[in-house]
Order: sequence, then structure tokens, then C-alpha cells
Amino acid sequence: MARRRQLYEGKAKVLFEGPEPGTLVQYFKDDATAGNGAKSGIITGKGVLNNRISEYLMLKLHEINIPTHFIRRLNMREQLIREVEIIPLEVVVRNVAAGSLAKRLGIPEGTRLPRTIIEYYYKNDALNDPMVSEEHIAAFNWAAPQDMDDMNQLALRTNDFLMGMFTAVGITLVDFKLEFGRIWEGEEMRILLADEISPDNCRLWDSKTNEKMDKDRFRRDMGRVEEAYQEVAKRLGILPESGNGDLKGPEAVQ
Repeated sequence: MARRRQLYEGKAKVLFEGPEPGTLVQYFKDDATAGNGAKSGIITGKGVLNNRISEYLMLKLHEINIPTHFIRRLNMREQLIREVEIIPLEVVVRNVAAGSLAKRLGIPEGTRLPRTIIEYYYKNDALNDPMVSEEHIAAFNWAAPQDMDDMNQLALRTNDFLMGMFTAVGITLVDFKLEFGRIWEGEEMRILLADEISPDNCRLWDSKTNEKMDKDRFRRDMGRVEEAYQEVAKRLGILPESGNGDLKGPEAVQ
């Protein structure tokens, strides 16, 4: 596909004008950041793996009627997606205490939570994406009550499905971050799952050893980041045991 006009560049992805109205091309970079950009580096091949993992998971979610912005993968680093109005919230779903939750509440990392917890963070890099409540969201009109109901329902359904999928391949889904967007079809507005689902925005631990298989390896200078991402892809059946030279061809949402 010929390179199109760049519309936005974030920490891990670039968005380009799509080939048709209402579409965008999402390009996955190898850049990695932590601490809201305080730490940065390159993880060789990360963009290729995240593109494939996110494609695979978005297609699986489509099969259980969870609406997403994903249309199809274009090549090793690019996806065709629906253009949505991004809701300025990060929705974090937690199953096991880790990261900021463990630090904030003094809970030992690895403690299984008594129930799944949903947290909300306001998407604003200058403010370090502060945690907010539903009261803040309503007061500042970032999302309507019906939007919140839809996002919560989709987040919990996504969690249930992904937990089962990862458990089946020996991975614990500790927590993950979702983003949502609005799309209009005539007079009707719908909420779609947007962004990506990959080891960049999921905490994934080996179920037997609790070895980290996600971006925490970069955040904490643990090394072997590329190998961890590759292992996730292998267990999902995306990446053959021999390496990444023989990846499956692209699929599309029907």
C-alpha cells in the first residue's frame, strides 16, 4: 500500500489516512516507552509481533460479537482499522495485583484479587494519565452513562474470553488496558474496542513459574523482551516454533 498522509504518532503506533473514508492505517513501531515516556528504547521486531497478536485477538473477539475497530491486517506492520472518536479514557481490567495497584495499596504482587476490578485513567500524557472515578467522568462529560455501561460490559466480556484463551496456553492474564471509541452509523452511535491488545498493554505471566512475558521486562530491565513476546505468539499458535519467518497470512473481519 502506498504511504498516505500521517495523522498522528504515538509512543508505539502511527496512524495514517486510510484508503477509504472512515478508515485509517495503523502502523506498529518497535519503539518502547515506560513511565509515560521517562524511559525509552527499541525492542527489535516488537511492532511485527504486536500487529500479529492484536490481529489474532481482535478476530477472536469478533467471533463472540465484541465489536472492534479492526478490519484486516495489511502487512507485517500495518492494519486497516475503522476511524473512531477515541474516548479519552484508559480502562484497566485487573485480575491479579501487580504494577501500580500493588504499589498503591500495599498488596503483594501476584495476589489474586477477590473479584475483577475495573479502573479508569484520563488519557493525558502531560498529567501522567491520572486515575479518575466515574464521578469525574460524568462531571467532565468524557463519557455518557450509557457509554460507561457499554465499556464496562465489553471490558468484562473481553476479560472473561481472554482469561480462558490465555489459561489454555499456560498464561495468566494479570491485567490489561483497553481503549474505546465511538462510531456513528447513520443516527446510531456504537462503542467499539479500539487501540490494540498485545504484550504492550497486557500483563502476561507464565502460569507455572510467574515469569513475566510482557512489557514489564522492559520497564524493569529484566532483558529477553523480544523472546517473551515471541513466546506469547508461539503459545497462541501465531508464530511457529522455528521463529518468525513463516507467519500466517492476513485475515479480515467479515
